[in-house]
Amino acid sequence: MGKPTGFLDYERETAAAIPPLDRIKNFDEFHIALSREKQKQQGARCMDCGVPFCQYGKMLAGMASGCPLNNLVPEWNDLIYNDNWEQAYNRLHKTNNFPEFTSRVCPALCEAACTCNLNGDPVSTKENENGIIEYAYRMGYADAKPPTVRTGKKVAVVGSGPSGLTCADQLNRRGHTVTVYERNDRVGGLLMYGIPNMKLEKWVIDRKVDIMKQEGVTFLTGVNVGVDVTAEELLSQYDRVVLACGASNPRDINVPGRDANGIYFAVDFLTSTTKSLLDSDLAEGTFISAKDKNVIIIGGGDTGNDCVGTSIRHGAKSVTQLEMMPKSPETRAENNPWPQWPRVLKTDYGQEEAIAVFGHDPRVFTTTVKEFYKNENGDLCGAKLVKLESRKNEETGRYYMAEIEGTEYDVEVELVLIAAGFLGTQSYIADAFGVDLTPRTNVATAEGHHATSVDRVFTAGDMHRGQSLVVWAIREGRDCAKEVDESLMGYTNLQ
Repeated sequence: MGKPTGFLDYERETAAAIPPLDRIKNFDEFHIALSREKQKQQGARCMDCGVPFCQYGKMLAGMASGCPLNNLVPEWNDLIYNDNWEQAYNRLHKTNNFPEFTSRVCPALCEAACTCNLNGDPVSTKENENGIIEYAYRMGYADAKPPTVRTGKKVAVVGSGPSGLTCADQLNRRGHTVTVYERNDRVGGLLMYGIPNMKLEKWVIDRKVDIMKQEGVTFLTGVNVGVDVTAEELLSQYDRVVLACGASNPRDINVPGRDANGIYFAVDFLTSTTKSLLDSDLAEGTFISAKDKNVIIIGGGDTGNDCVGTSIRHGAKSVTQLEMMPKSPETRAENNPWPQWPRVLKTDYGQEEAIAVFGHDPRVFTTTVKEFYKNENGDLCGAKLVKLESRKNEETGRYYMAEIEGTEYDVEVELVLIAAGFLGTQSYIADAFGVDLTPRTNVATAEGHHATSVDRVFTAGDMHRGQSLVVWAIREGRDCAKEVDESLMGYTNLQ
């Protein structure tokens, strides 16, 4: 513990955000990092408490409490305070393969579980994580470090999202020869095309991928395994295959008028914008545009918020975000104590921007779409919305959201984006390998393991656990790599 009174001497500080009306003029990241001196002060706020829930990473009341990667948070906060940034990087990289990603897109489970929350504000852990990794790149600490010995074993990783990249990185460090297959034209999976530039500029991904290439990982883009390459071919060429293809089936909504032109899944909308932005700075105009349109986004999660921010940057006429569930409380309820994840209202960057542009919060709670209207050309022109309320099913005892009769109302809308989550793995890749699936269409394994029902085939990430956070995908990739390594070598020294 660098400074025993640090949490009393210094207030919490985080990166300053460019004002909403300025940042919506482009798709750039919009946070201005703290100075190194300020970050040292934030490191000093860490209490080195006897039970550091920040690195606990277990489930409490159905939600993770602390970092699923078990990041050694008190250690590197102390090292920052003592100006030992190289060792801070070594301790951070020991548990997290990609702090450059998590420090930008993770919701900071560590901070929610920080002991300082009991009587004040948490340590700016996510801020310090970003400071450590960016300083490490500047100083060369994060440069390529190829393995000195190769095992002669070959592994194919299908999918280059965070779990696939993590698994590949770990197995390559161990000395195995790893090839990553990606069906898109760029490496990164949902990191590349599912998360907007405002949250994660793509040079950040390219920088790390270049390091991995220098360390010996091979990336093959534009190759759709199960279509361009068969499962049999991979299994004949590699000692092990890891399926890390994500939970790629978007959840649809089934209401009259769903076939109208102008209704898209959120992931397709976000992908089209990012790809066009990277290919031509939006000049070729092939992306799904929200310009001058009334936009409705169905879904209140992170993806829905990303659609709000992207639509505003397009120049949408109006933006409405529908959320089926009631509005969360502004502070913790009595049945949601620390160190559980706080189930409170969060106003994210897209909603902040909508408030600045349109003068009101875009979210409409306990509401859903009952019907879409289309004109004579089949184009979307309106929607019927209805209010919802929570009711109890007397047979099962479970609560569900039900329509309130007589609360229907019509709105104008020309673009609808469905951000209602994902249902599981796409069937063609599971069928190609013949792996068993769970009732939720995730790839089935024994509990706590990553080996599938097919010999020499493993799985990790959202394809295994269902839609989740980047930090959980990294955890999955590390655990899967450890299991693959042990199956290849008879033992493992991966962590």
